Amino acid sequence: MPRIAANLTLLFTELPFLERPAAAAAAGFQGVECLFPYAWPVTDLGAALDDAGLPLVLLNLPPGDWQAGERGLAGLPGREVEFRDGLDQALAYADALGCPRLHCMAGIPGADVAPHRALDTLIANLGEAADRCAAHGRVLTLEPINSRLDMPGYLIDTPGRARAVIEALGHPAVRLQYDLYHARVMGEDLFASLAEYLPLIEHVQFADHPGRHEPGTGALPLAALLEHLDALGYQGWASAEYFPSGAAGRTDWLANLRHRVGSLTDHREGEVD
Repeated sequence: MPRIAANLTLLFTELPFLERPAAAAAAGFQGVECLFPYAWPVTDLGAALDDAGLPLVLLNLPPGDWQAGERGLAGLPGREVEFRDGLDQALAYADALGCPRLHCMAGIPGADVAPHRALDTLIANLGEAADRCAAHGRVLTLEPINSRLDMPGYLIDTPGRARAVIEALGHPAVRLQYDLYHARVMGEDLFASLAEYLPLIEHVQFADHPGRHEPGTGALPLAALLEHLDALGYQGWASAEYFPSGAAGRTDWLANLRHRVGSLTDHREGEVD
């Protein structure tokens, strides 16, 4: 089974942020990620990670004005300087915390921006960011985020659209961040889709569907999908990025998931041709 990380922005929210790495370790997670760590001094965050003994496996570039509805700057014409400043900040955090992956949100350009202009802006910004990330030994990820429920108008909302951008760039430092929940909302056949896009996938995230809550609250066959990733040869992380539906901090699904995946593996290894 892939190593499982916890998204500290969405999970353990009953605790102050700097106490969440320790909570994730106690719950059995092997790593952590977060959306935007910039409200906390990097030295304090580094100390919290060190005390918990967990690596930070992914962070996001600054998204612009989140409270005003902005969801990334990379595809917004005219915001290039702000995008570069955010990249500088993200790289400084990634370098200090040893974080290998930076997620670049494409953004919601708005109806007044022609789609081709937004895509051209995205590709130009990603190209510059990829060069910078490569120089720092980091990988830049592009995540399709569903435009049907969570982010209407999001520029890159399907794995196919992300692949088109990644292939247009042709830069080894730009890879796909594949979220099982977002892909399912957009109608992907997850088993076939993971096989199709595996050569591009750098990082996987998950939440159950429907609802975007913890595994076991919906119909997403997470254990089987993680087994499928194993069979495909995926070597990366799978991060829990969901909104808890019940008791704060409930993570009993993690032990159940490991048991279920182990059972599937034992069954597969016991098969006779």
